[in-house]
Amino acid sequence: MSSKKKKSMLNRIPAKLWMLLSILAAFLLWIFIASTDAGGVIFAKPWEVISKLAGKLQDGTLWPHIYISLFRVIAGFLCGFIASVPIAFLMGWYTPFRNLVAPWIQFVRNIPPLAYIPLVIAGAGVGEKAKIIVIFIASFLVLVVTIYQGVCNVDVTLIKAAKVLGATDRDIFFQVVIPASTPFILVGARLGLSASLTTLVAAELTGASKGLGMMIQKAQGYYDMATVLMGILIIGVIGLTFEQIVRYLERKLTGWQETMQQ
Repeated sequence: MSSKKKKSMLNRIPAKLWMLLSILAAFLLWIFIASTDAGGVIFAKPWEVISKLAGKLQDGTLWPHIYISLFRVIAGFLCGFIASVPIAFLMGWYTPFRNLVAPWIQFVRNIPPLAYIPLVIAGAGVGEKAKIIVIFIASFLVLVVTIYQGVCNVDVTLIKAAKVLGATDRDIFFQVVIPASTPFILVGARLGLSASLTTLVAAELTGASKGLGMMIQKAQGYYDMATVLMGILIIGVIGLTFEQIVRYLERKLTGWQETMQQ
């Protein structure tokens, strides 16, 4: 059988079937690693994690951790999104503002958000505000750089054509720049949500009593690896859910774009 025919046959396999095969392969790999002497020390067996999940769902102790972590992630991300959009557009649209702000954005984004935890604790204490601030910093830096790149990559031909047709700067900004930058805004949202989730565990180091990150840290102290893996998997599922939500918005708002993946 030729390579072209093989490729054609593979392309006919539904995406959902590939997903099932991927999950099955990951599950079998998990069982294999957990069954080894070295891997068994770190990885609890799948049925142990499932049993732990069922127990925590039944006694109701898991939901408060999920609710408070979701609140922190969403609040920090929304604050970062609201702050990053105007700053990114101003950086891309006004040269003086870009020259003034861009060097500091580039400087600060090279510093891990975790490095700010001592400063955040000193300034905001150990309450919810501190956790949201740490997540805000992580998402804001990713969002502002991504959206700024989108504004800078707007096709100059579109702007020139709009000027020829008599469009004002306001018309160009709202009818050309913003629509052309929408795909980058959504990509920034995906990356910002991912950054918020990856910062969650560290943000809950600032004195949390509840939360998935706190639950993972506490379980690690007791060497309860089933709970640790359960918490990690839940964060992953939340991340995938956010990803699907943003992908849905992409299909609705940028359906006019031609892409390789439909």
